[in-house]
Amino acid sequence: MELEEALVQITEIRTQMARTEVFRGYRAVPAAFSGAVALTAATVQAIAVKDPVQNYPAYLTLWIGAAVVSGASAVAEMLIHARSSDSSLTREQTALAMEQFSPCLAAGGLTTLVIARSCPTLVWILPGLWQIFYSLGIFATSRLLPRPMLLVAVFYGLTGLATLAAAQGEWAMNPIAMGLPFSVGQFLAAAILHRTLESDSHDAA
Repeated sequence: MELEEALVQITEIRTQMARTEVFRGYRAVPAAFSGAVALTAATVQAIAVKDPVQNYPAYLTLWIGAAVVSGASAVAEMLIHARSSDSSLTREQTALAMEQFSPCLAAGGLTTLVIARSCPTLVWILPGLWQIFYSLGIFATSRLLPRPMLLVAVFYGLTGLATLAAAQGEWAMNPIAMGLPFSVGQFLAAAILHRTLESDSHDAA
């Protein structure tokens, strides 16, 4: 019985350590890559999706595809970092980071599905909602991230609200509504991650 209690306490201590240590699995290159993907998607939309409100299936396909590509690059980098590390704590942090961020992704995906299938007249609100959900995801993992990353979370929250307020009527689902916030936000995140985790004086990975 005492052995079981000791094992439970050790597990709790390791979990607490995983929650308090800065997670180094988020890297600058995937963040910058996702910023470039956002710019590319906005350019493609401007050229190929002339009326996104009426042609919302093409709009959703484009931006969901961009999100999948960006997310896959980030997850791949995290898994490579976890597998190359000798520390089991790093693997626990990776699992914890994914666990904390996944609810916002699920909420965003399900909200998109419901609006697209049940109330397509409201698709114009999706760009703002996506930014707000992404902001909440960063806030959810903020204990694992460098403190300056909170600026990125606040940035996405504010741009999401601004998009909801301004991107209506003829401006609804404009390429800028997604391309500008996500490119600036991800390049900002890349700069912060590079400065706090990857510079010669800070990188301990």
